[in-house]
Amino acid sequence: MHERQRWQIILKTLAQKTVATVAEIAEVTQSSPATARRDVAKLAEQGMLRRVHGGAEAMPNNEPPALAARSFDVSLTMNLDKKRAIAAAAADMCGDGDSIIINGGTTTYEMVEFLTEKRMQIITNSFSLADALMRTSRNRILIPGGQIYREQNIILSPYEDDLLRHHYASIMFMGAHGVAPIGLMESDPLLIRAEQRLLERAERLVVLADSSKFNSRGGLILCPLSRVHTLITDDAVDPRTVEMLRESGVEVMIVPVSARASSAA
Repeated sequence: MHERQRWQIILKTLAQKTVATVAEIAEVTQSSPATARRDVAKLAEQGMLRRVHGGAEAMPNNEPPALAARSFDVSLTMNLDKKRAIAAAAADMCGDGDSIIINGGTTTYEMVEFLTEKRMQIITNSFSLADALMRTSRNRILIPGGQIYREQNIILSPYEDDLLRHHYASIMFMGAHGVAPIGLMESDPLLIRAEQRLLERAERLVVLADSSKFNSRGGLILCPLSRVHTLITDDAVDPRTVEMLRESGVEVMIVPVSARASSAA
């Protein structure tokens, strides 16, 4: 893990719990105690935190650092045809009366258009998705409590005990920063913590990942491929990637984007 990545994790940890020991910092950054001490010293020199005996303390009145993820508005414009085709296939898996989870993301956001006529219970941590579904559908919408991260239009809570722990879903739909043989990858520890809590509430996990996601790598592992039931992708995916996923026990659904685009025209 690069130095800058470790610093982001340290600042996010302090934003949540104010004080952290060197041992705790070493654990969350997957580094040695000596490296953790050096990171704390450098951040203290820059006025980003305060050194205390045995650890570090957040500076007062500091805003929490932004998530280490691309902004929602920027991501929304990328590979849009692929995302819409994948989202339509995902929505086809839903039926009236279902209880589902939709994790925040630009591919999952494209599901909105295809869910407007459904009558389901939808749990989501996406502020944009919840707002759109409230305006365009009669689905029942549940959102967790927490802070809205404006750049990603997502709601994240540092607390384990929120309303979501009382609900169950047959399917959780989510995107990913990257997909690799080792598992689903993410770029931010706060995102991972929130997504893992949602995963605990779902029976099956369906991943929406366009073919570009197999060339991306995050610095952190969200979950192994064994947790994924189905992965929906587009027809530009490398056949070797499909073989790898299927050998890992993942059901792969390939959406013919070019065919959909032609029929739409």
